[in-house]
Amino acid sequence: MNAAVHKTLVMELQTGVTDRFPVLTHLSYDSSDPFAVTLAFSHDGRVLARWRLDRGMLADGLTRPVGTGDVRLRPESRGVERELRMEFLGETHADGSRHHAVVFAWAGTVGDFLCDTFHSVPPGSEETRLDDFLTEVLTGH
Repeated sequence: MNAAVHKTLVMELQTGVTDRFPVLTHLSYDSSDPFAVTLAFSHDGRVLARWRLDRGMLADGLTRPVGTGDVRLRPESRGVERELRMEFLGETHADGSRHHAVVFAWAGTVGDFLCDTFHSVPPGSEETRLDDFLTEVLTGH
């Protein structure tokens, strides 16, 4: 049986150097894909972006900087609260620049979500169905 964990929260999208505006974010985890967490950012009922992150990387990002590619995570302090800073780099434009977004979430809320996923599938006990994966890759489905 596949277990799923979902959480909806408000994160903040950084605009400019210091301005932020709220963005509704849906976090989801499905034990059938035990290494991934999906974040879907939405506004006015429309999905603006969807990212699949490695669950271990997301957990590590709560305590230290991680990521060198299109996704970079690191903890930050904002007053007495801890935040998770998530930087996403998207497709390259014709001029060579890239889509770039920085989103902040309360670290405790993300940590609570991750704890729920760890109760569903403890770290180290993840199983993948390699035959199914290879079939998907080889058939293009």
